Amino acid sequence: MKRTVPFLLFLAAYSAVSGLLMSKMSFIGRVGINLMHKDYKFLKTWWKGGLVVYAALLALFLIHTILHRILPLGVARVMHFLLLAAAGYGLYFTYNDFQDDFSHHLLKSNFHLGAYLFWIGWMLVCVFFLSRRKPVKAMNLPKGQL
Repeated sequence: MKRTVPFLLFLAAYSAVSGLLMSKMSFIGRVGINLMHKDYKFLKTWWKGGLVVYAALLALFLIHTILHRILPLGVARVMHFLLLAAAGYGLYFTYNDFQDDFSHHLLKSNFHLGAYLFWIGWMLVCVFFLSRRKPVKAMNLPKGQL
């Protein structure tokens, strides 16, 4: 618990930076969002994009927390590592998409970096849980004994 609150505050600031970078898309990207991809209008405002990134990272943090608590430590670490690999693949495929898809390429590097930060944030969540130990469960002692 001592490390959890500072880490969640770090993720909030990290998400704000990601949202800020994604809102700095190119003029052509803004036009494309206004005309064709209206579902992504929230990315034009830095705090809305950051809030969506933070909500996604919090959901992933919750999933990792549940896995860490209900599974044995070895199995939990394997799951965290598999999810770390999934985030790595997501980062790789996002990079390829931004390089190969012309319309995504037009969004420019600030937007790309903001999207990459989401995947790196997920990786940080995985590393956070890989470095944690299993919580110690309290023993059931009769009343009056400690």
